[in-house]
Amino acid sequence: MELEDIIQELDRRFDLPLREYYERRIIFWQDPEGEFREAIAGVKLQHAKLLVLTGRNMFLAKKLLSHDDLTSNYLVYRPFAYARQEDNWLLDLELASESFRADLVSMWMREMEMPDEMQYRKLFKKYRKFFNAAARREKFTTMMAHRYSPAQVMLAMMAVLTKSRSTDPGDILRAVFEDGYDLETNEAYQRLVAYDLSAIFWSMVRQATGYDEQEDSSLERLLLHLFVTAASRVLPERAFREIEELRGQGFETYCFDFVSEWMHGVRRREFRPVAERVERSLNLVHRLQDLSLSELGTFDFFPCIDDIILAKLLQDAIDNLLDPDALTKVVERRRTTFWYEEHEDLYDAIVEAGHMTDFLRSHAAGFHLTSAQEIWHAYTSDYYRMDAYYRKFHTAFAKLLQSALPTVLDDRCKQLAQIVEAAYTEGYLESLGENWTKNCAHDLAACGKIQEVPEQEMFYRYKIAPLTSRIFVIISDAMRYEVAATLAEELERDIPSEVQLTSCQSMFPSITKFGMAALLPHKELTVAPAGSGLAVLADGQSTDAPNRGAVLKATNPKSVALKATDLISMKRNERSAKVRGMNVVYIYHDTIDAASHTDDKKVFPACEEAIAELKNLVRIIVNEFTGTSILLTADHGFLYTAEPLTEDSKASSGLQKDQIIEQARRYVITTPDAEASHLLPVNFLKGAAPYKAFAPREQIRLKIKGSGMNFVHGGASLQEMVVPVIDFKHIRSDSAAYKKHAEQYAMKPASVRLLSSGHKVSNMSFSLNFYQVEAVGTGFIPANFDVYFTDAYGNVVSDIQKIIADKVSQENADRIFRCTFNLKAGDYNRNAEYFLVIHNTDNGEIVQKVSFQIDTAFQKDDFNFME
Repeated sequence: MELEDIIQELDRRFDLPLREYYERRIIFWQDPEGEFREAIAGVKLQHAKLLVLTGRNMFLAKKLLSHDDLTSNYLVYRPFAYARQEDNWLLDLELASESFRADLVSMWMREMEMPDEMQYRKLFKKYRKFFNAAARREKFTTMMAHRYSPAQVMLAMMAVLTKSRSTDPGDILRAVFEDGYDLETNEAYQRLVAYDLSAIFWSMVRQATGYDEQEDSSLERLLLHLFVTAASRVLPERAFREIEELRGQGFETYCFDFVSEWMHGVRRREFRPVAERVERSLNLVHRLQDLSLSELGTFDFFPCIDDIILAKLLQDAIDNLLDPDALTKVVERRRTTFWYEEHEDLYDAIVEAGHMTDFLRSHAAGFHLTSAQEIWHAYTSDYYRMDAYYRKFHTAFAKLLQSALPTVLDDRCKQLAQIVEAAYTEGYLESLGENWTKNCAHDLAACGKIQEVPEQEMFYRYKIAPLTSRIFVIISDAMRYEVAATLAEELERDIPSEVQLTSCQSMFPSITKFGMAALLPHKELTVAPAGSGLAVLADGQSTDAPNRGAVLKATNPKSVALKATDLISMKRNERSAKVRGMNVVYIYHDTIDAASHTDDKKVFPACEEAIAELKNLVRIIVNEFTGTSILLTADHGFLYTAEPLTEDSKASSGLQKDQIIEQARRYVITTPDAEASHLLPVNFLKGAAPYKAFAPREQIRLKIKGSGMNFVHGGASLQEMVVPVIDFKHIRSDSAAYKKHAEQYAMKPASVRLLSSGHKVSNMSFSLNFYQVEAVGTGFIPANFDVYFTDAYGNVVSDIQKIIADKVSQENADRIFRCTFNLKAGDYNRNAEYFLVIHNTDNGEIVQKVSFQIDTAFQKDDFNFME
């Protein structure tokens, strides 16, 4: 600093207004190194006198300032330091006056608003090299954030050099790790070395984590130490045999917080290499595979934890040892863990396999009902679930085939798929099919239908014709009953409505041209030769897709037939124009059957797509067309098995070529003289046509040229014949029904409350029970919650647990969640108030805040990095 700049600064300070009760200003210029001893004589101030201390004029100086001259401003220059404070005769005056320094360190300290204290001055002098750059000083000031202590100075310097996001020791350590594990090539660490802060860094590490670098100053070993110490907080001791030396006794809480914050503070793909590095180094798959599912619990620092759990679950499923309740608890625990999303498909597959196992156990006696009507009712109320489980298993399994699973999981998953296939085809389809065929044979042969079961052919007559208000009908090609059941559940859950799922029996054969014709208005359906088969006519009119609108208008001129794909692609005003003034709107949707035309294996994923698309169509009708009444149905169902069929599942029709009028995998229409005793005879069109019809028994496919053996329809199985009918009634918010039952239709998020009664915590790790108050369904939708503890100032003092409130069960016991919390390292005041917070992350609402007392043993949180 140049002398003229010093004089200018001093003149400025002497010109400032005096503090209250002060009549003059005295400034002590501290220059203990005597840097300006020679130049001081040249200092001439406008509004102050100069007094230079020599060390031998202390009495005279004291007398001058305290007695002889009590009105003049003075600059008192001291070019030396006192050996002892009691040697300073002017100490009382110094304390009551202002201080000034003109050395570089003083300038830096003023620039950064540091307290002018000797402890900081010494640090600034020691680390002059660090503070010599303006950019580093600027970042340092930001990091300090007016939190003054020698330790904070050290942390701020390390934070700047390592490019840490804060002065938190954990952030500094993570910033070092991000540059690699070789000290020689780690740029962050080498900057600490270059600025003489490496020893401070290791002191911080030692006090925070318990790792002693004097034994091994290795970042690789430090990483292992952190993870092992953190894991030892929640895993049993036997998991760490032979590696006990990596565990920092007494530092479990800090290390757990460190790893948890690292894991949740970055994206999954950024944390994975770190976790996998530790996995490999410690051979964790081998070390942890003997732990039980309950011991592994919700621990999720490593991806291999889920691999271990899944391997155990898969083996239990293969060995037929899956306990459905235990499986549900395991998956419930894992749903909110860090790596669950990457393993979700495999968990889903195992869950569905578990449902199938449970279904077969509950029907171990087989399917031995004595009438077709009883079996129909059993299927539509219960049996269909097995088809849904099988579909959902293969939907998940198809995704797994596209992923790179570890060898053990891949092998077991494919082995499970084989078991699922056998359970579905042999334990369910064959047994149910045999019982169904035996009981429906008489009715089909005599009447061409099942007596006392609603007919698809009567759909328009009973569902549409009597209506005086507008009706929308969505017909989804090949949407079988179990898919519709899932759709009905989701519609009722997501949209204020009354939803009823019923069924009707398809026409025979259960194929598109017959099913679509049956759903149109008509007095009589007939057939006529057309090409290589038969055409279906409604009162003499063609029922092919281009003519369906005309058939509708012939009965009701205010009718229109639309394709779902066209409707979706239109602009809103174009869509509205299509239905304006129409009383009957038929919308044809084709996602499931269309998928089968390209690849049988795409059918189950297409079912998921169809559900989403149909929900979207319903929303368009409700929101844009102000529709309130919607019927969703299908032309037919389908049979599908994933594995290639054996020869036992195939059969020849045994008919002469000239006897066959039309044939597919699951039906054959013949001339009147044909006989096929090994097939199931069906009274074709109730005797109104000069043809016979046959269906293969159970799940047999007829041998014909071409592909498409696995996905079939046209036959008389329940999966093909049971046609869903969803009656959807939208409840508008301004309707009387809505106002009367507002709680039922408001579609509020399900809420979660603390169930545990004790509100005192005495351990750093503890568990609490929570309760989903409302079942998801009519009036309530799923919700996501973060649950954690805070202090009275809102600072989070625990890890964050997640609750997915999507339980649909009406049983209270099925809607209980158990969460394990880990408090962060800290000194908790037993007399202070802490809070359990339940936070709805979907809408940001704090749904519950419960006062707690935390009374734990002292946990060190104040680090002295100056040691």
